[in-house]
Amino acid sequence: MKTKHWIAFITLGLIWSSSFLWIKIGVQEIGPMALVAFRTLFGLITAGGIAIYQKVEWPRDWKTWGVYAILGPASIAIPIFFISWGEQTIDSAVASILNATVPLFTLIIAHFWLHDDKMTVPKVLGLLIGFAGIVLLFSEDLLASKHLNVIGQLAVILASLFYAWSAVYGRKYTQHVTGTALRGALPLITATAFMWAIAPIAEKPFLIPTLPITWVAVLWLGVLGSGVATILLYYLLHEIGPTRTTLVTYIFPIGGVILGVLFLNEEVSWQLLTGSAIIIASLLVVNLKPKTS
Repeated sequence: MKTKHWIAFITLGLIWSSSFLWIKIGVQEIGPMALVAFRTLFGLITAGGIAIYQKVEWPRDWKTWGVYAILGPASIAIPIFFISWGEQTIDSAVASILNATVPLFTLIIAHFWLHDDKMTVPKVLGLLIGFAGIVLLFSEDLLASKHLNVIGQLAVILASLFYAWSAVYGRKYTQHVTGTALRGALPLITATAFMWAIAPIAEKPFLIPTLPITWVAVLWLGVLGSGVATILLYYLLHEIGPTRTTLVTYIFPIGGVILGVLFLNEEVSWQLLTGSAIIIASLLVVNLKPKTS
């Protein structure tokens, strides 16, 4: 990856690192559907505002809108709902590990669906090394966890499958869409429409946040976690491919741990240092270029 790709990749990882924490905070007051509905709305306002400011040319053909009618819910609304719902019964550490299966699923799907994102030895080895590092990083939390609800875990794994499939689908069928902000705004339009069409009906009661901390969570998840992050995500999908892009899930645990050390006075353990080093090494391994004879 080029320097600009690494900057976008790390920025995306840092933004999403605290998402599991803010989701956990948000669902303490409002339901998961309400959380996702407000999150996508604020994400749309952010990404859409940037696209309007840049005076992008919006698509006018039904085929493109049909692609995004699938992509928005599949890449944003549905997986975020499953994670938010799952985190009502499992710890955020467990959710982080299960979410780290995204690049593993992506590697398999992309290999059979794309011509330019095939399995290679460095990719497979790097993905497995990184996943081992994440498990090591959270080993203490897993042993101490009292929330290991199977249904909650399955919900997060299902979210990972949606993320993986939609990453490959987005790369394959949105190549003709130009403009970084536009690529981020379009899926948020359909994701927001999808959530606001079903959430007030499907979730009873559909609650509006009243606590200041809940509004902070919703705004953080919306403006940064959905608006800015979706723009960065689709930029990377078309620049470096879905497998490398979804490796950003390996950064989440490192970012979460760093936040814990800086703001919660958590101790620096050998698992933290070793696991983080292994994850960083895996990112380098995945990006090794095979030698050409």
